[in-house]
Amino acid sequence: MLAAAFWGFAGGAALLVGAIAGLALNVSQRTIGLVMAFGSGVLISALAFELTEEAFRVGGTDAVALGLAAGAVTFFAGDWIVDRRGGADRKRSGGQQAGGSAAAIVLGAVLDGIPESVAVGITLLGGGGPSAAVVAAVFLSNVPESLSAASGLRRAGHSPRWILGLWLGVALVSALAAAVGYAAMDAVSADMIGFVQAFAAGAILTMLADTMMPEAFEHGGSVAGLVTVGGFALAFLLSAGG
Repeated sequence: MLAAAFWGFAGGAALLVGAIAGLALNVSQRTIGLVMAFGSGVLISALAFELTEEAFRVGGTDAVALGLAAGAVTFFAGDWIVDRRGGADRKRSGGQQAGGSAAAIVLGAVLDGIPESVAVGITLLGGGGPSAAVVAAVFLSNVPESLSAASGLRRAGHSPRWILGLWLGVALVSALAAAVGYAAMDAVSADMIGFVQAFAAGAILTMLADTMMPEAFEHGGSVAGLVTVGGFALAFLLSAGG
């Protein structure tokens, strides 16, 4: 359980790296968009080959179908609530957060990070080490997420201390979510493990389509598609090699 918390925090710590970069560097919105495109490709590969494929192997068709649907609907509902409370632009880089609610932005950031962290915790089941591909995917996708959001939050008037505190809190929640994901799944059936893996995949994919990819293509331009494929290829080769 402690190992799961450690690896969950390791992935979440990338949020701090991205936030510091977003505050310290004058990163253009185009660069942010391209980095987000790369991170999206990495996550798509990980959720396809490390989560959904594994969910099918251990739980079968029912676990995958029900898990993907439940994860997507659950994230959609949570995101809808957060959006209506003022957190819709939490990951934008242009300062749109100025018109939103600080509490909703915090809740939205936590909502985005939980599925990824649970996925990290589940990969430790069976006594082995964590999936290098999943941990790397979470890390590489969290950097552009928080980089974009930190840039936008700074433009919206939030202090660096508040911004870094936000992402430190999300990193700690990520560690807790990974530990809970590991502990809750340690003694359940293979079907349930498959369901939860697919649930995480469905939630992550919905998050990507809703928050990361629109920003990537809005600011990265047409080349964002190529960069997304690059991220996908890197993560797939990492997964196949591991």
